Amino acid sequence: MKRADVEELFRRLRELDPEPATELHYRSPFELLVAVILSAQATDKGVNKATSKLFKVADTPQKLLELGEAGLKRYIATIGLYNTKARNILATCAQLVERHGGEVPRTREELEALPGVGRKTANVVLNTVFGEPAIAVDTHIFRVCNRTGLAPGRSVREVEDKLMRVVPDEFRRGAHHWLILHGRYVCTARKPKCPGCPIRDLCAYRHKTVA
Repeated sequence: MKRADVEELFRRLRELDPEPATELHYRSPFELLVAVILSAQATDKGVNKATSKLFKVADTPQKLLELGEAGLKRYIATIGLYNTKARNILATCAQLVERHGGEVPRTREELEALPGVGRKTANVVLNTVFGEPAIAVDTHIFRVCNRTGLAPGRSVREVEDKLMRVVPDEFRRGAHHWLILHGRYVCTARKPKCPGCPIRDLCAYRHKTVA
């Protein structure tokens, strides 16, 4: 995609949503971190339903540790892979308490050292909480970038690296949110809503829908 088209693409997405934000509900960096860990292979709606009850009783690493694995599982049992996620969350809580004074660290290296936290989760936290121009590539963003020609790649990391090269600085903070929301609600997996797409004329997708 030409640089002028990339700039126009993000101008249009920004015009539709000037202040994009995650759809996960949170009140602190720690709550966001837990929500993002839970969101792997799960919907934001399902995570929000679980955390709305969980965070009322355990909204800090120490409180979650006191809740214990069995207690945590009661709140997140509706979420996929909840057994593994419960173990990772509690191990992360232990590290936060022991190594970071109960606070979420601000560097990628420290975040990725936490159990259950990979590059994508770290990018979400760095972008959403700390204002870093990081872009977390999930399935929605991967699809949008390959379909449109914005940043095609065969792997998540390849797409992320290309995005960091082609997205203009002024759009980089919001790019993650604009692209994920576009993929979630417009450029959907099975039948993209091309007729109403705000970037249809900029998109290289050859199989655009007509209805």
